[in-house]
Amino acid sequence: MPEPRFEVSTQWLHVHFKEPVAFAETYGFAGNQGAVNLEGVLLRPQGVASKTLIVFMHPASTLQLLPVPRELAALGMHVLCAASRYPRNDSALIMEKVAIDLGAHIRHAREVLGYEKIVLAGWSGGGSLSLFYQSQAERPDITHTPAGDPVDLVGAGLIAADAVVCQAAHLSRAVMLRDMIDPSVRNENDPDDRDIEFDLYHPANPSKPPYAPDYVAEYRRRQLARMRRITAQVKQTLDMLRRRGSGELERGFTTHRTLADPRYLDAALEPNARRPGWCYLGNPETVNSGPVGLARFSTLRSWLSQWSIDDSRVDGLACAARISAPLLVIENEADDCVPQPHARMLFDAAGSRDKQFQVIRGATHYYAGQPELMLEAAMLTRRWLAERGLLS
Repeated sequence: MPEPRFEVSTQWLHVHFKEPVAFAETYGFAGNQGAVNLEGVLLRPQGVASKTLIVFMHPASTLQLLPVPRELAALGMHVLCAASRYPRNDSALIMEKVAIDLGAHIRHAREVLGYEKIVLAGWSGGGSLSLFYQSQAERPDITHTPAGDPVDLVGAGLIAADAVVCQAAHLSRAVMLRDMIDPSVRNENDPDDRDIEFDLYHPANPSKPPYAPDYVAEYRRRQLARMRRITAQVKQTLDMLRRRGSGELERGFTTHRTLADPRYLDAALEPNARRPGWCYLGNPETVNSGPVGLARFSTLRSWLSQWSIDDSRVDGLACAARISAPLLVIENEADDCVPQPHARMLFDAAGSRDKQFQVIRGATHYYAGQPELMLEAAMLTRRWLAERGLLS
């Protein structure tokens, strides 16, 4: 029998809280007037009451246009697509403040909307964010950002979720950038100054897919070295600004060529059912130099908080190890964004006694043109929650 489906109603939400800070990195009304203003979209199946709310948040995206939340709502679940103070713009994003924003949404859901149970749904970059939030809600210990600015997660009163679902989730934004950044760039101020031997897209590069293991190992070493050179420059610039003692507290910069992961060209590297020569953003070569690449535009503080492999606290593996809530991890077998091992690594690292791992065969990152696989994933989530008494 086909599953019953419901019409979905949408409600815009406004969450407001005071946050006096010496320095604001957000533009306009969102967070620079001594307060933070957040938006959310509540998706509810018409005629279905519930005391359980599934909360989606991505560090930089608003997810109400993603098909997965609406599919869950159409199957009878109440879903909140919560935006941080950095909607659709991660250039100045501070991950610790995103956790505070997620906490504000959850508190609003409990105290104002009346939901009794909260499930964190971490899709893609929301996976490591959800694990980071839950780890700090269960065992808070952060009082400063990686740049040294005060941000009190210990005193924030974060409310722990009753369960966490990680779907098509990667280990962290920093890990993704480390594995995608183009190591051929020799001069951060000149993207055309490149080492051809490590430029995957240069026709004169003698290395072609399938890549030799030694080449991949050296490629990865050079990616990490470039990441750390940028981080060193970021810290040096921050120190310089602080020593000046002037009103200039922050600076923005551009990181060129940030989508050159050999896995996108060589399907034999950590294989899954993905399409070779393609990625979730389109043609990898075009994205590598285009405006939508990871970390293309960043501030000094944001780099340390979300992109620095050595400084960012949003480490999916470390955070997963700190949580005790029930955990469902869903791998999309043909994911053209998240590397194949990430889901299993998150599952294995999780400290939860109640945890489950599932694979959606043939599913891509966005389930594009795959409504039956999206339904399969949604049904899996609903069944898992029902088995734990988390749907009411």
